[in-house]
Amino acid sequence: MVKGIILGLLLLIFVFSVAKHYFDLKGRVEKQNRTKFIVRVAVFGGFSAILYCVPFLKFPVPFFPSFLEFHFDEIPAFIGAFAYGPMTGFYILLVKTFIKLPMTSTLAVGEIADLIYSTAFIIPAAFYYKKHRQFKGALVSLLIGVSCQLVVSLVANVYVMFPFYMRMFGLSEEGLLKICQLANPAITDVRWSVGFLAVLPFNIIKNVAIIVVTLLVYKSTHTLFDRLQR
Repeated sequence: MVKGIILGLLLLIFVFSVAKHYFDLKGRVEKQNRTKFIVRVAVFGGFSAILYCVPFLKFPVPFFPSFLEFHFDEIPAFIGAFAYGPMTGFYILLVKTFIKLPMTSTLAVGEIADLIYSTAFIIPAAFYYKKHRQFKGALVSLLIGVSCQLVVSLVANVYVMFPFYMRMFGLSEEGLLKICQLANPAITDVRWSVGFLAVLPFNIIKNVAIIVVTLLVYKSTHTLFDRLQR
């Protein structure tokens, strides 16, 4: 029941936001550009969902708790946001999230958390890059995105996600602490210790990997896609 209500509310928010943005576009751009926008979001959102949903494309990392999984679904959203603007990147993230929601095992909270973390990572970077479209601007924008994502993910995990998962799975703080200490014995509590010794370094490694791959494939990917749309 609760899961259905959550999914229903999220669907209403999604439909409203898409409709609003669509009619905004209708007043500002011609039909061809609206069609291109929809196609870009659908294609990059589909690729992002594949990287997010397929089990063998996401995996835990040694020396980090098993609930921190490494996945590359932010790469298509980064490419879309840098090539076509922040709103394209945001809608790619929304498409990815809503494709994953029927497979949720966390009452949609895990997916919403990932959406928030990815938005904090990609959208600030894309807004900066939109006004500074050169290599230096790209580097600064990526630094901004990484900084925003690290702060948001750290605070959200400590104050929201860890308490939620303990309540949802019936874990005590001691139980969650034991899981974390299996990966890193230096962790002493399930608040700031696991935040600074697990969440923060994990996200630094993950973000660097995402950035490196994005920079390697960005130009060729969106150039090829633009040619296919002509």
